[in-house]
Amino acid sequence: MTIDDFPLRTYEKLRYVDTDRQGHVNNAVFASMLETGRVELLYNPHRPLADQQCSFVIARLTLDLHAEITWPGRVDIGTRAGKIGRSSITLEQGLFQNGQHAATASTVIVHVSAATRRSQAFSDVARQAFEALL
Repeated sequence: MTIDDFPLRTYEKLRYVDTDRQGHVNNAVFASMLETGRVELLYNPHRPLADQQCSFVIARLTLDLHAEITWPGRVDIGTRAGKIGRSSITLEQGLFQNGQHAATASTVIVHVSAATRRSQAFSDVARQAFEALL
């Protein structure tokens, strides 16, 4: 797997504070880097995907660690759509440092109404944006 397997790409610059006692990036930081990739898709101010009075919430996150990430440097973050449902999407992501595949994640995101606190179907605009990432 490479970053080229993902249609949506971004990156994070690593900070010294991200490291742990062993000198590599702490695994909790991996989840924050994945969030960066998701937010660029879900909350892009130029292309809002959540309906008014709705938001996206995580229903499930699985993270598999394949290699260490070390400071200094940057991490490339790839995101693509896996499965698209009526009101939920499974996003597949990868983290890469210097071309090495460091982690894989799968996140189920649900479109939720603030008023009812229940899932709400995606708009046609959101569905089309997600389908473009399959």
